[in-house]
Amino acid sequence: MKGTVTDSKVDGAPSASTPCWMIVLVVVSLIIAIAVGIVIGKFALVGDRTDSSCNTDDLVLKGVSRKLVAEADLEISDILINGMRAENIRDNLRMLTEKPHLAGTQGNYELALKIRDYWDKIGVDSVTLTPYTVELSYPNVSDLNYVEIVDENGVSVYKSDLKFPVLRNQDNKTNIVTPFSAYSSKGDVKGNIVYVNYGRVEDFDFLENNASVSVDGKIVMARYGKIFRGNKVQEAERRGAIGVILYSDPGDIAADKTDTVYPDDWWLPPSGVQLGHVRMSNVGDPLTPFYPATATAYHKKDPDEYMPSIPCHPIGYGVAVDILRSLNGTEVPFPWRGKMNTTYRFGDSFHNNGWKAHIHVATYPKQAPLYNVIGIIKGEVEPDRYVIVGGQRDAWVFGALDPSSGTAVFLEMARVLAELVTSGRWRPRRSIVMCSWDAEEYGKIGSIEWVEQYIKPLSGRAVAYLNVDTALEGNYSLRALGTPLLYQPLYSAAQKVPNPNTSEIAAGRSTVYDTWFITSPRSDKNVPRISLPGSGSDYAPFRDRVGIPIMDIRYTWDRKMWKISKWPMYHTVYETFYLVDQIMDRGFKYSRAVGQVWLEMIRQLSDDLILPFNVTDLVSTVSEQTASLLQRFGKVMHENGIQTEILQEAVANLTDSVNHFEHELHTFNKQDPYLVRRINDQLMSIERSFIDPQGLPGRRYKHHLLFTESSMDNYAGSSYPGLTDALTRIVHGENVKAQWDVVHKHFSVLLFVLQSAQSVIKDTTDFMFSY
Repeated sequence: MKGTVTDSKVDGAPSASTPCWMIVLVVVSLIIAIAVGIVIGKFALVGDRTDSSCNTDDLVLKGVSRKLVAEADLEISDILINGMRAENIRDNLRMLTEKPHLAGTQGNYELALKIRDYWDKIGVDSVTLTPYTVELSYPNVSDLNYVEIVDENGVSVYKSDLKFPVLRNQDNKTNIVTPFSAYSSKGDVKGNIVYVNYGRVEDFDFLENNASVSVDGKIVMARYGKIFRGNKVQEAERRGAIGVILYSDPGDIAADKTDTVYPDDWWLPPSGVQLGHVRMSNVGDPLTPFYPATATAYHKKDPDEYMPSIPCHPIGYGVAVDILRSLNGTEVPFPWRGKMNTTYRFGDSFHNNGWKAHIHVATYPKQAPLYNVIGIIKGEVEPDRYVIVGGQRDAWVFGALDPSSGTAVFLEMARVLAELVTSGRWRPRRSIVMCSWDAEEYGKIGSIEWVEQYIKPLSGRAVAYLNVDTALEGNYSLRALGTPLLYQPLYSAAQKVPNPNTSEIAAGRSTVYDTWFITSPRSDKNVPRISLPGSGSDYAPFRDRVGIPIMDIRYTWDRKMWKISKWPMYHTVYETFYLVDQIMDRGFKYSRAVGQVWLEMIRQLSDDLILPFNVTDLVSTVSEQTASLLQRFGKVMHENGIQTEILQEAVANLTDSVNHFEHELHTFNKQDPYLVRRINDQLMSIERSFIDPQGLPGRRYKHHLLFTESSMDNYAGSSYPGLTDALTRIVHGENVKAQWDVVHKHFSVLLFVLQSAQSVIKDTTDFMFSY
C-alpha cells in the first residue's frame, strides 16, 4: 500500500537473511580492534619500557611517564666534573677583583648586573634582581678613624694608618674603603689600655679574679681570633670598657713569618688590618626584623638587637707592637702572649706618666640599596623542589679570597650546568636555585632578607643549601662545615673528583677525598671530619629559619703546621688577584677541584630519585651532642632536678625510628611515585622538626634548637646551644636562679622537638605515641 513502510531494514544492519557466522565474525573483529587500540595507547602513553627495572607491570599508576620513577643518569656526573675549566675561573676572578665592591656601593651594583647578564647569556632559565634598602655602616671620608697614643701634652706619639698603605702599584685603585669596624658607635675617648688577650668571657674573668685588673672605664686591646669580633666588643662593653682596639697578632695570623710577607708570600704584612662588622647579627637588616626590607617595609627608628655603644677600631700589628711596648703593668701568663717582639703586659697604665690612648671613630649608619641576583634552572620532574646554591658577592675591598674565589668558581659551575641543560642532554629532576648574595659582610643581610621574603615557599619546597663562599683559604686539603644529612653526599662527591695535587697522586691518593681523609680524619669514625657550622656565612638563615641541611666547603691550609686563626690576608686590602694567581693557586687547579665537588653534590641533590640524605648520620650527631652535653653539665643538671635520663631515652627512641626508616628505604617499591614522593617528603621534614618558632632562649631569631651556634661565639657550632649557653652562665655565676628557669623550660622544649622528629620519620599513619 502506498505510504506504508513494508521494509524496516536500516543501511548497514544485517538482514534476517544474513548468515550467523558473518555476525560472529563482525563482533570478534570489533573486540580485537578495541583490544589492540588499548594496548597501543597504553604503550604510547607510558613510553619505552625496555629497561627491565622499569617494567610497566610494576608501576602503580598506569600511563604515567617513567621519568617520575627514573633513577639519575650517572653519566652526567663525569660530564659535569670534566666540564669545569680552570682558565675560566681565573678569568672570572680577574673580572671580579678589578674594582672594590663594598656592599651598597656602585661597584657592587655593577657586579650584580654583570652576573645577571652572564647567567642570562649562558641560558639560565630565569634570572632576577631582588632589591632591598637596608641600614649599612661606613667610615666618614672627611673625618677618618684612628687610634693613637698621646703624651702628657696631647701630642701624638704613635698613630694608626688613616688609609691602607699600597704595597704593589697595581693594587692602587680608587674607592678603597678606609680602616673601620662596621656598626661601631661613633666616639672620641681617651684613657688607659688594658690588654685582654682574645676578649673572651674567660679572659675577662681571669683579669678580674686572678690579675685583679678591672676594665671598667678603660680602653681594652684584644687580639683577633678564637671568637667572633662582635662578641669581644659586646663583652668589653658589658664589663664597663669605654672603647675597644682590635688587632691581628702575628702569632694568630702570621705564624712568626713576619720576615716574608705579602707581596712576597701569603703572610700578613705589619700594615694589614682585618675589617669586619661588630654587631650581633641575627636579624638581617637591623631596622626590619623578621620582615624583608622591601619598598613597602616599615623601618624601625632603632634596631632591637645589640649594637655597640662604645667605639671600636681595628689596627695592624705594625702599630700594635708600639702600643704594647708603651704599657706598664704585670707581665701576662704564657698563654696570653702573642708573637710580637715585645713583652706582653696587662697594662692599665703607661711607662710614661701622663700618656693616654685615644680612639677616634666617626663611622656612621646609612640607608643603602643592595641587590641579590637569583638564577633558576627549572627542574623537569619536581620543579617545586629547590636545591639552593648561594654565595656572597660583596667584599670589604677586592675580596680575591673572600668571597671572589668562591664567586669565580660559582660562575663557572653555572656555565657548566646551563650549557648541559641548553644542549638538551640533561635537565635536573629538581630545580636548582642559584643565588649571588649582597651585604654578607654586614651580617648576612642579603640572604636573610631573601629568606624572610620567601619563607613560605621555602619552608615547604627547599631541599638543601650549599654555600659557595670562599673556595680557597689555602692549598693543602679540603675543609668542610655542615649539618649531618649532607655528610654522605659530600663524601661521595669528593671520592669522584681527581686530586689537584700531583705529589698527593704520586703518594697513591688519587682523589680529593683521599687527601682529605689523611689530613683531617675523625678519630671515632673512618671518614674525614666535618664540623658543625657557626653563623659566619649565608648558610645561617637557611639552617636557622628554614630548617634545611647546609654545607660549606673550601680548600684550606695545613692546620697542624700553621696554628693560625684565619688565613693571613683575611678581610684585608691585600686580598688581591695577584695573591691567588701568583701565590696561592697557580693554575687554579684547587679552585677547580672545589667547583667539581660542588657540581657533583648539586647533581646528587637535584637528580637522584631518592634524596641522598643519611638520617643515621643525623641521629648519630644528636647522640654525640647529648653525650657532650651530659659530660660537661650532667652532674649539675641532675643535682638541680633535671631528669637527664629522659633526654637519653628520647634520643634512643629517635634512633630506633631512624633505624626502621632506613630499613624501609632499602625495601620499598621505587616504582610507586606516591611512595617516592612520601619518602622524600619525610627526608626533607626531619631536620625541620628541630625548628621552634619561639627561637632559642633570649635569641628569638635563632629557631634551630640543635645545630645553631653558641651565643658565646658566632663562629662556632654548639651542642644544644640553648642549654649550653644557660648552663655556662650558671657556671660563671650569672643570674643563676633565672638561668635555671631557662634550663628547665628549654629542656622540656628539646624533648618535644626530638619527639617531633620521631613522629615525622615514623610511618605516616602511625605517627602518634601511646601514653
